[in-house]
Amino acid sequence: MKPLNPVAFIRGLRGILDGEIYLPASLADNPVLQVLLRRRSVRKFLEKPIPEDVFRTILEAGRVAPSGVNLQSWSFGVFDPESWRNTFGRPIPFGAVRAVMVMGDVHRLKGVLDEFPHRPLVEYTLSVVNASIAAYAMNIAAESCGVASCMLSDTGKSGFYDARFLKGRLNLPDGVFPVMTIVFGYPRGKPLAMPPKLPLEQVAFTETYKDPDRVVMKRWLQQMIAGYRAWKVTDSFQAQLRRYLAKIDDAEKGLGELIFHSSKGERGA
Repeated sequence: MKPLNPVAFIRGLRGILDGEIYLPASLADNPVLQVLLRRRSVRKFLEKPIPEDVFRTILEAGRVAPSGVNLQSWSFGVFDPESWRNTFGRPIPFGAVRAVMVMGDVHRLKGVLDEFPHRPLVEYTLSVVNASIAAYAMNIAAESCGVASCMLSDTGKSGFYDARFLKGRLNLPDGVFPVMTIVFGYPRGKPLAMPPKLPLEQVAFTETYKDPDRVVMKRWLQQMIAGYRAWKVTDSFQAQLRRYLAKIDDAEKGLGELIFHSSKGERGA
């Protein structure tokens, strides 16, 4: 993945700024759609605390989120700055004032469902799907209350990339899988532009799957590289991607241990 030349860089930024969201005039004033479409991941927060009733409402949105067969296969690790520092020895990432570690959880179900079979991949998929729905419900509830958020999978050892570490640090039983951490706070500074999104035609199909348009995908990648460089001049999208790739092997082994209850991370071991 080569760095962009100046012309490609400018084109990439222009593509981001020209990005549009389809919203017909008849729905332009819909408050729910406005909340959904304006939400952005925020990585700079004020030190202003979130009122307890507001934060409890955010958690409540996760608690009552929909789930398959209403199994509610999730758990939420709830932190303030003090409890996060006591647990991890450092501040909540990005200066946020609250954090919720979202975990898939079938351990709780097995305590009451005698006939719940041991099917590791189904258990993992079920719990992660349901937990992700609950996570997004909390994100949208926060946005509607004027509270910003960011979902983390890696930063600060806060998600599935560090599943093995979190299992030990949080004393998680078998059947509980770290998915992500959502950090919350009031935003500092102006909201960022919407990051480059693929057009609907690239992600939706009818009847049979369509291979992606390589020209469109290349344009999207250029926008990603340009946007990252404009946002963080001392870093690059390529470097960030390399950091993630460097952790993949260890993350794969850690998840294997949690999913299959194996120290070798191998199915049936």
